[in-house]
Amino acid sequence: MKCLICGEQMDSRIGSAPYDALPGVVLKGVRINECPDCGEREVEIPRITELNRVLSRVLLCQSTRLTGPQIRFLRKHLGLSGTDFARRMGVSKSTVSRWESDKQKIGSSNDRLLRMMVAYEEPVEDFTDRLPNVAGEAPDNRNMRVNVREADQRWKPDRAVC
Repeated sequence: MKCLICGEQMDSRIGSAPYDALPGVVLKGVRINECPDCGEREVEIPRITELNRVLSRVLLCQSTRLTGPQIRFLRKHLGLSGTDFARRMGVSKSTVSRWESDKQKIGSSNDRLLRMMVAYEEPVEDFTDRLPNVAGEAPDNRNMRVNVREADQRWKPDRAVC
C-alpha cells in the first residue's frame, strides 16, 4: 500500500491501536500501515458497523452514567444529527452539546432513554431486564477501558457484555 501523503510504500503489521471514535477502546489484531518516510499511519478496521454495534452493547450495560464521548458515539451510532437527537430526547440542542462536551452530566432518566433508543434500534431482547439497574450512579471519573479484538471474522470485547 502506498502512502497517500508522500507516495512511499507503507510498512504493514498486525497490532493494537486506539479507536478514535470512542476513547478508552483499543482495537487488537488490526492491520496497521505506517509510512517509514513521513510517519503517516492508517489503521484498517474491518466490519466497522459490527464493531460499533458491539461497542454500543458494551455501553448499554455499563453501570455508571454515560460520559460525553460515549453519548456522542451512541448518537452517531443511531445516525442522528445533534438536532434530531435533541428532538427525540426532548431537550435542546445546546443541552446535547453540553452533554457531549461533558459540561453537563446527563440525568439518569435521559441516560436510560438513550440506552433504550440504542437497545431497540437493534433486535436485542435481553437488555430490558438490565436497564432499570444501570445509570444510577454518577459517572466514573476514570476513563473507560475496553479492548476489542478482531478474531474469527468477528469483533469480541475483552469483558462480558449483557
